[in-house]
Amino acid sequence: MKAQELLQQAQKTCKQRGARLTNAREQVFMLMAESEQAIGAYDLLEKLQAIDPGAKPATVYRALDFLSKQGFVHKIESINAFVLCHHFSDCSHPVQLLICDTCGHVEEIQSGHLDLAMRAMADASGFTINHQIVEAHGTCQTCQ
Repeated sequence: MKAQELLQQAQKTCKQRGARLTNAREQVFMLMAESEQAIGAYDLLEKLQAIDPGAKPATVYRALDFLSKQGFVHKIESINAFVLCHHFSDCSHPVQLLICDTCGHVEEIQSGHLDLAMRAMADASGFTINHQIVEAHGTCQTCQ
């Protein structure tokens, strides 16, 4: 899906939820939608400052926080970066990411089997999963 189509979908989703997609949030969303790989907050800030020279780190962090809460982006903890979710109509879905350590490509996959296995193990331990992000590092097909 193209960046503009994703933005339209995000706008529609925000409207349905009563959430406000401000100009700054929209700009950060578009920068992420146009990015081929995961991107860090300061790299986003640098790109945003090319559009809005007055942008500050707090602008980016507030936008990322909003986008994350809406399920539009996922934070990749292991590399302290963010990636756009291309199927954010379900913002509570389990997230499974394949991260190439060579080129930085990130692919989001969805495995119901992995989710069920994790939930079964959590249940057996008396643990309730509220949010799930699984990160797997390795080498993508292109870099092999």
